[in-house]
Amino acid sequence: MNIIGIDPGLNHTGWGVIDYNGGHMRFVAAGVIAPTIPVMTGGESALAVRLAHLFQALHQIIRDYAPAQAAVEETFANVNPVSTLRLGHARAAAMLVPALANIPVFEYTANKVKKAVTSNGHADKNQVQMMVRRLLPASATQSADAADALAVAICHAHSHRLTAQTG
Repeated sequence: MNIIGIDPGLNHTGWGVIDYNGGHMRFVAAGVIAPTIPVMTGGESALAVRLAHLFQALHQIIRDYAPAQAAVEETFANVNPVSTLRLGHARAAAMLVPALANIPVFEYTANKVKKAVTSNGHADKNQVQMMVRRLLPASATQSADAADALAVAICHAHSHRLTAQTG
C-alpha cells in the first residue's frame, strides 16, 4: 500500500511516498513543491496563486503514485499569528487534495513524527533526515522538507501497523 506523507508549507511543501507492505517500508518517491510566484497585477493574491500551485502539484503527485492513505503533519502554533494562519491555508490544501480523491487523511503532530522516526520527540531536522535515510536507504539524496514528509509517512506506517495488530 502506498502512503503519502505531506509536510505542508507555503514556500516549500515536502512530500514523500512509501510502500508499506507486511511491516516493511520501501521508498517510492519524494520531492518538494516550491511555487514560483509570477508578478502580480492589480488585486491578485500571491497567497491564492501559491495555494493553487500547491493544490495542482499535489493533485498530480496523487495521480502519479496512487496512495491508499495520506498523512499530514499538524500545524504548530507559531510566534507570529499571521504566519500560523498562512501555514494553515497550505495545510488545508494538503488535506483537501487527497480527501477529494477519496483517500483517508491522517494527522500527526511534529513531536509524534519525530518520536516515531528517531525515538526522540524533540529531535532536530538533521536527526530526522539521518534516520529517514537509515530507514529508507534509497531516499538518501532528499532535502530536509522531503525527509520530513517521508518521516510523516513512516510515522503513519508505524501507527497503521499498531492499529492493524490491535484492531
